[in-house]
Amino acid sequence: MPTQVRIFAMPKSLGETLSGSSTTSVPLPPQEHKSDRPASPELRNRLPIMETIPEKPKEGGITFAHQDSLPKLPIPDLEQTCKKYLAALKPLQGPREHAETKFAVQEFLKKDGPDLQKKLQEYAVGKTSYIEQFWYDSYLNFDNPVVLNLNPFFLLEDDPTPARNNQVTRAASLVASALEFVRAVRREELPPDTVKGTPLDMYQYSRLFGTARVPTENGCQIEQDPESKHIVVLCHGQFYWFDVLDDNSDLIMSEKDISINLQTIIDDAAQTPIQEAAKGALGILSTENRKTWSGLRDVLTKEEGSNNADCLGIVDSALFVLCLDYTEPSTSAAVCQNMLCGTNDVVKGVQIGTCINRWYDKLQIIVCKNGSAGINFEHTGVDGHTVLRFASDLYTDTILRFARTINGQAPSLWKTASPDPSKRDPESFGDVTTIPHKLEWDISPELNIAIRFAETRLADLISQNEFECLDFSGYGKNFITSAGFSPDAFVQMAFQAAYYGLYGRVECTYEPAMTKAFLHGRTEAIRTVTEESVNFVQTFWADHPAEAKVEALRKACQQHVNSTKECSKGRGCDRHLYALFCVWQRYLDDEASRSGSSLGYSSPVENGSEQGSAVGSPGKESVLSDEMRTRQRGDSMTSRYQEHPVPAIFADSGWDKLNSTILSTSNCGNPSLRQFGFGPTAGGGFGIGYIIKDEGISICVASKHRQTKRFVDTLEGYLLEIRRILRITGRRPTTGRQTRAREIDPDKPRPSHHRLKTRGRMITGADSLRALAARSSTGTRSPTEESLMMSEDDELGGYGFFDAGMLLQALKARGEALDQQGESKASERAAASARRRDIGKKLRLVEY
Repeated sequence: MPTQVRIFAMPKSLGETLSGSSTTSVPLPPQEHKSDRPASPELRNRLPIMETIPEKPKEGGITFAHQDSLPKLPIPDLEQTCKKYLAALKPLQGPREHAETKFAVQEFLKKDGPDLQKKLQEYAVGKTSYIEQFWYDSYLNFDNPVVLNLNPFFLLEDDPTPARNNQVTRAASLVASALEFVRAVRREELPPDTVKGTPLDMYQYSRLFGTARVPTENGCQIEQDPESKHIVVLCHGQFYWFDVLDDNSDLIMSEKDISINLQTIIDDAAQTPIQEAAKGALGILSTENRKTWSGLRDVLTKEEGSNNADCLGIVDSALFVLCLDYTEPSTSAAVCQNMLCGTNDVVKGVQIGTCINRWYDKLQIIVCKNGSAGINFEHTGVDGHTVLRFASDLYTDTILRFARTINGQAPSLWKTASPDPSKRDPESFGDVTTIPHKLEWDISPELNIAIRFAETRLADLISQNEFECLDFSGYGKNFITSAGFSPDAFVQMAFQAAYYGLYGRVECTYEPAMTKAFLHGRTEAIRTVTEESVNFVQTFWADHPAEAKVEALRKACQQHVNSTKECSKGRGCDRHLYALFCVWQRYLDDEASRSGSSLGYSSPVENGSEQGSAVGSPGKESVLSDEMRTRQRGDSMTSRYQEHPVPAIFADSGWDKLNSTILSTSNCGNPSLRQFGFGPTAGGGFGIGYIIKDEGISICVASKHRQTKRFVDTLEGYLLEIRRILRITGRRPTTGRQTRAREIDPDKPRPSHHRLKTRGRMITGADSLRALAARSSTGTRSPTEESLMMSEDDELGGYGFFDAGMLLQALKARGEALDQQGESKASERAAASARRRDIGKKLRLVEY
């Protein structure tokens, strides 16, 4: 059954809404009912407009060609899930605590477990995935700000052509490539993702563009305009828009045309002093608590005659948002912070940092003044693997398009090319607006105050977090694989060793495994901490021989590889247990609704300090279990919980421990990215994004001031030390491949005429190592010199193990049997289009 989302429609006036309601049985979305009186309970409870976007592939289309043949995510065996659950908790618990958890699991298997398993199996009949709806709900019912809590970022590598690394050129190039990607998705010409020949689910690509996360009184919902053809540009906190595609999704603007528009926007934005523009920077409201933001959207549109509803419609329905920043971050950590949450820069009491130049409810492409570019994405509907494909193709196409300006025969990334806009008849573009328009919001005193307080709360949130980057160049995937290790497992053990070396203990660690080999597959949780990993970190930091340390590392990495394979096949324990918890909660809610009461669940923790839910493994349940145990100690709900007690496994402390993630990690990247990262998922934890490259490892670490720099330094020291240990154990990495020149045997007999060539001493690198060894006898050897001992880095190899999973998230389906909207009449479309052309102040183009 295909997932459903609300299809976005341009906001209508109250009169149009009321007049239209008499001719259709489809209920209107809650936010379109604007009146001075609150909506009646009956009206509030009506479902928003929903429409199913068919996943059936077009004739000749390749993008979704494998969707019908993808298997569904299997519901694991209950006993196996419980066994893996206990195995994941054992290294994190003491003997007594683990004995209590084992008892709770046994009770669960005897009592509630089989019944919940049966209910889950019945629920899953006819569903695309047994976990999908529950994941959607956990994400969209998340009330805390999405910035730093949910939205991750990608930092692209600089354009390889230095002259193109200025803001306007880079931004125009990225926009043009993004539009080609949109076109390929809509025409279903984007080749499907595969792993070792196995096709992956492509559903998320249909949710990447024209999509917005919109808050309502009853949680957020996903809105999408599948025919969107314009982009929104943010500059100095001011909003601009213009059309970029025609009705066939062909580009109507060349890269040069886009450059002219962007320069025009930058010039216009500069006419308003940044301090003045900041006071009306409406994008800051998207960083608010979701319920607060929902109320503010109502305030925005309640004034009669206001054009704010039209402006909101333009933003929400845009393909994506382009953010043009005026800053030039000088360090890796600074540029990563800029891509994740913007800068916090208060001058004369006014916030002028780039944090005001964002709209976090949509996909954003961010370009700094010096051309540094990145992507910040709303995480509900798409995983990192999907956005990584978008980022990779974006970067690749910018290079190939520039190459075609040099050599017209240079290859293209796309199956078919969009017709050259400069050679088309403008009449063929249809009813489009190519000149940029500035959105002019009606800012009431109430909104001015809201913007002010939203900014101060965001500044607090940014100040509570710190970021550090490690661009480790000592070695990378080639060295690790040639030493016989999985790169991902090797780096995961590095995190464990660094944390243990700094704090003397192990903590709950989370890494997502991609499950896109299944229909609408998302992620499963890999539990990195195992008995083998604990044995390794204890062995590594104790006085043991180098051989024992390497052997312990090898066993820990192999266990991690085995866990990853199981999780990728949908055979982890986290998703299954969470679905069982949701089934129980659903049953309880149904009972409560029948008796006329409600449990009133909401976001687990205010202010985002311990949210845990949607970025790592879902933490909502752990907070609920605390809430339920509290209620059992005596309140109005006691009798209900006595009648339907919390299943033993969810009431046990082990459930909370496994869902309190201290090290939230994710491996997602390739050579098109410099960095990737996200905020910590717990107040006392670290958020660690990493990219394993052929000859290096890029790591971005975020925390709420938990000695982040010291952790990164410890991590770097470990990476150098483990290389030294690998070399002195004699397990010299074997070279997978050599250049043809290296394959020549130096000891092979030579004819006499080669005698002159053999004179002199052959340089092999051993001399420099001997020199280092001699120097080390004085006790002044540096860690880097130590790591260079015993071998040379000469390894080559392919791009091997790579888990491109991301954080937990999803779209929300609002119902299963919903009416579909009919198509607008041609006359209504023409009227709407005419009205749309008048939204915003038309700008005069500049020379560029």
